[in-house]
Amino acid sequence: MSQLADLPLGARPLPGGGASFRVWAPHAERVELVLLSDDARHVPLAPLPRGYHAAVVDGVAEGARYRFRLDGGDPLPDPASRWQPEGVHGPSAVAGGAFAWTDDAWRPPPLRDWVLYELHVGAFTPEGTFDAVVPQLPALAELGIRALELMPVAAFPGTRNWGYDGVHPFAVQESYGGPRGLKRLVDAAHRHGLAVVLDVVYNHLGPEGNYLASYGPYFTHVYHTPWGKALNFDERGSDQVRAYFVENACQWVGEYHIDGLRVDAVHAILDRSARPFLRELAARARARAAADGRPAVIIAESDLGDPRVLYGPERGGLGMDGQWLDDFHHALHALLTGETAGYYADFGALAQLGEAYRRGYVYTGQYSRYRDRSHGAAPQGMPPRAFVVYTQNHDQVGNRPAGDRLAATLPHARLRLAAATVLLSPFTPLLFMGEEYGETNPFPYFVSHTEPALVEAVRRGRRAEFAGFHDDPAAAVPDPQAESTFRSAVLDRNRTGQPAHAALLALHRTLLRLRREVAALRPATMEDIRVEVDEARGVLTVRTAGAGGSALLLLHFGAGNERVALPEAAGGWRVLLDTGAPRWRPDGDFEHPESERREPVETIELAPWSAAALVLEEQEA
Repeated sequence: MSQLADLPLGARPLPGGGASFRVWAPHAERVELVLLSDDARHVPLAPLPRGYHAAVVDGVAEGARYRFRLDGGDPLPDPASRWQPEGVHGPSAVAGGAFAWTDDAWRPPPLRDWVLYELHVGAFTPEGTFDAVVPQLPALAELGIRALELMPVAAFPGTRNWGYDGVHPFAVQESYGGPRGLKRLVDAAHRHGLAVVLDVVYNHLGPEGNYLASYGPYFTHVYHTPWGKALNFDERGSDQVRAYFVENACQWVGEYHIDGLRVDAVHAILDRSARPFLRELAARARARAAADGRPAVIIAESDLGDPRVLYGPERGGLGMDGQWLDDFHHALHALLTGETAGYYADFGALAQLGEAYRRGYVYTGQYSRYRDRSHGAAPQGMPPRAFVVYTQNHDQVGNRPAGDRLAATLPHARLRLAAATVLLSPFTPLLFMGEEYGETNPFPYFVSHTEPALVEAVRRGRRAEFAGFHDDPAAAVPDPQAESTFRSAVLDRNRTGQPAHAALLALHRTLLRLRREVAALRPATMEDIRVEVDEARGVLTVRTAGAGGSALLLLHFGAGNERVALPEAAGGWRVLLDTGAPRWRPDGDFEHPESERREPVETIELAPWSAAALVLEEQEA
């Protein structure tokens, strides 16, 4: 009996043949395993303490289909299914057999050296599979990417979805290539020197194909989320719910060799317990990776403005390694676009972007007009690498009415300025797929639900969400159920042959090379960052110090030329890159992106909407 209690959740093939099965169903007196084959077998599971049921069954191989029957009811998919080859409503399948990994020597680079690249597997290539991503890995590595960030791959209804409607957290979406397809992608990424981060959703499950409530108190009525029922992390039965999701996190970093997790919307993970679930999750996932001699990085998405997300347990925090920094994005986006709708109402001043460079968070207790209350607290003692910054990501593109990208609306000069602002920042940068060459295809929200009432509810919900952004949301918001909406999001890499897109790609490659080679651009502490703001002239100056000396980033958000006097420094400053230089324009010569100028300078003239990076001549890395 004790051996059964130690079995992993779900179904797992055993080395000597057969498979183990374990499920949590605390309200069921009798649980049967229904093996679906020509001679269907019904195997009773042994009841275990605290509502678990388990068995070891001979003659079961990887791929065998099965369901569970609770107290003689209808057979249901396994809540911890590792594989749903026939979709979320179909039978579960045994998965997890031996895989020929080739990455034994792989160790990811430290977070300070990461450049993240967020991609949606379905829209990244026309094929929309893990295997189709693999041929693109050499180009991403050559560009300077150091970590892929996959949007959620847990099984969802149909074949088109952002992934945040997943209902089988342990299963890998079959239309992407299933469990083995994900392993092939991770193994190939490691061969090319790329870490892999997986987006995981522990704040809600999708509405279609969600069978967890039939098994036990996975959900709570005490809290609610904007996307569905809140998960039960602190009410009766929550120990087992927490164990379920902790085991899920450990599956990704252990069985799949995933290097890090991006935990979606931690502000919607509601937990009043003395031992926070997220703190436990991070610690257990790291311990699981350490057992294989690997680190695991845990990055949170949070809109709380609360530094306790990043603080370690000794400071009463959750101990996340990093956080998506929406304050940085909002400050930059408002300057680039002039938009003031929604949460952009709180932004628009250059000093706010300066504050993001200086402290990480922009709102550290000030009044927020958007929230109609004070918001945030100042993070203390966090390294720059803890803040993940971006000009675009799936949320900030896809949660616009039409999912339009910046490249579809902004002039080329502003795109170049945006790229330098993020990629030469002292923080951990993230690119959204296609951003490196100015992809103009949109990334709208899309689904492929099978229940008509649910489809109509999603349509109404999207229109209501953008009622404040557009006079006629019904006309502005693409139909999320239409296949054409999904198809519009697929990348078109043929654009890289066009001058404007080729220039952007060359600029991104050079920016990332400078980030690697000039250590001063990646300071170790926030104290190594000095910021000056000239609001009247639209110039932001960021000076950073590191092992390689000092670097200077000048950002100009203005329509006229501005001549800027550089700080006095022994040896003088040399211009490494100026996005206003002719070579970076669509008709420029960008084939040889060496340093812009070799002689030291005391002043520099900034073109409209441009950025310049400089380094001290005598201290160049």
